[in-house]
Amino acid sequence: MTDPPHEPNAPYLVFGSPSIGEEEVEEVVDSMRAAWLGTGPKVARFEERMRAYLGADHVVAVNSCTAALHLSMLVSDVGAGDEVITTAMTFVATANAIVHTGATPVLVDCEPDTGLIDPERIREAITPRTRAIVPVHLYGRACDMDAILAIAREHDLRVIEDAAHALETRYRGRKVGTIGDMTAFSFYVTKNVTTGEGGLVATSNADLAARMKTLALHGLTSDAWMRFSDEGYRHYACVFPGYKYNMMDLQAAIGLHQLDRVDRWQERRRELWNRYDRAFAGLPVRTPPAPPDEPGTTHARHLYTLLIDRDEAGIDRDTLMRRLHELGVGSGVHYVGVHLHPYYRDRFGYEPEDFPNATRISERTLSIPFSPKLTDAEAERVIESVRSALG
Repeated sequence: MTDPPHEPNAPYLVFGSPSIGEEEVEEVVDSMRAAWLGTGPKVARFEERMRAYLGADHVVAVNSCTAALHLSMLVSDVGAGDEVITTAMTFVATANAIVHTGATPVLVDCEPDTGLIDPERIREAITPRTRAIVPVHLYGRACDMDAILAIAREHDLRVIEDAAHALETRYRGRKVGTIGDMTAFSFYVTKNVTTGEGGLVATSNADLAARMKTLALHGLTSDAWMRFSDEGYRHYACVFPGYKYNMMDLQAAIGLHQLDRVDRWQERRRELWNRYDRAFAGLPVRTPPAPPDEPGTTHARHLYTLLIDRDEAGIDRDTLMRRLHELGVGSGVHYVGVHLHPYYRDRFGYEPEDFPNATRISERTLSIPFSPKLTDAEAERVIESVRSALG
């Protein structure tokens, strides 16, 4: 593959490239020198830091948000014959975690403007087999949790939030991570705070947290840190055939310093968001809806998306992505709806018209580089490249 024809002295702007400082590098090296690479003291520190940041009663660090979702459903006793309602407009991991339990994912359509799950569609989808609702805080914007919680209470359902995009998000004075029964976070490489790969569950229920911690490490009664600490060896026992979902100290070492910068990075994201809004005003694209303007509510601004309508822009989304690549600017698609993927389409018989809003977004959405790592000059390159690509 040849290099894209952008300015020879300008580096390719990789979509989702993380901001990594010397502090993270030194912390990882410290773990390697200490020869404690797996779950250990730094995971414990990271959990405590995250618990304090979220204001959560209990947290369990794991190796991915998918694992966090899966564990949340397992301790909710979701299994074969059950149904779990979620949105068609999400990454497939949300639905995959449901399938892994043996339950059936029941997809509902999203709102046409925000892409968030439509509470009224949730109500319509409930059956006697429904056990849980999984709202997804897409792009960092909170779902209508008051409406969702009211529906859940009415039908005695668990609410498991997919907050992969929403670490900094607040909803009407409440931090995401303290609202539903359990909340799953992601620290994947493209997220606002990264550990390379990683995830976490937050909950107010001590029993659920304890059960998830056991399930996350083979179903053992104590993890390696407790078995081999300076307090002396502790025997362990397998109480359930669990999973290998634990976070490593090497991952937590990165996250500890990422978390130190989260507030400063959030301010930079706000600056870039406003800059993009101003630059793209008047172009034949649809920019993200403005963040909610209500007290106690914070949009995490995880992704900046453009919607490309061929009739308005003169080109389709994929053509725009190709032109941006040729100009040295990476981009992403968030997301192709779950119902459009072959496995879900074929197994559950979904058609594009079953979820018209999610289908429309799937065909038109484009995410551009949006990270506190971007310099002003690089942000201007993104802007000029979008303008040029649109012709």
